[in-house]
Amino acid sequence: MLGTHILVMLKLTPILLAVIYGLVMYRFSAWRTRAELDAKSTRLDDPKLQHVLDQMAAALDLDRIKVFIYEIAPVNGLAAPDGRIFITRGFMDKLKAGDVTADEIASVIAHELGHVALGHSRRRMIDFSGQNAIRVALSMFLGRILPGIGVYLANFLTTMIGARLSRGDEYEADAYAAALLTKSGIGTQGQKSLFVKLEALTGASGQPLAWLMSHPKTQMRIAAIEKLESKWTVPH
Repeated sequence: MLGTHILVMLKLTPILLAVIYGLVMYRFSAWRTRAELDAKSTRLDDPKLQHVLDQMAAALDLDRIKVFIYEIAPVNGLAAPDGRIFITRGFMDKLKAGDVTADEIASVIAHELGHVALGHSRRRMIDFSGQNAIRVALSMFLGRILPGIGVYLANFLTTMIGARLSRGDEYEADAYAAALLTKSGIGTQGQKSLFVKLEALTGASGQPLAWLMSHPKTQMRIAAIEKLESKWTVPH
């Protein structure tokens, strides 16, 4: 009996190590991200955005929403693992040039607030560790059945699972943002119009297969918001 338990533990050890590795790597990544953001960010103080930020703060019963500018050129917004919200300098440059509007930037901030409010950073830590464990388990299993290609297939399947989980988070953050923007009186038009602009703004080209994308397709994100709007509209 003892020998059986030892054998089971030996078989499970690679999977347990994968979970621990995932937790450690996520913590290290979060620490490195925080250090990078601390070194390259400044407090957002822009008159064009203050009005919409005040509207969202009022809708959330907050005195103010703190947003920081991450001093890098790519167009992006992000929620740090510690809950801070960042808009890149590249995005702010687009606002200054008139390529995006204050309402569109507000939709990005609302989306990132959604990630924070819904606990996606914590969920990603668990997901990352779980995906590592699944990758190891599949590699062990498929490696025996399909020598040579089993590991590659395991990596592919795990990537597909991770992308699907990430898309789920994006839909949830979109829904949160749509609700906040509606409640604050800003509306969702800027949210939807920004989706249309995103590919050109970010320089994206040649989308990967839909089920491997970490973000849903533009048309699907807009359709999901419009479905929510139809539920919120009170018929006269």
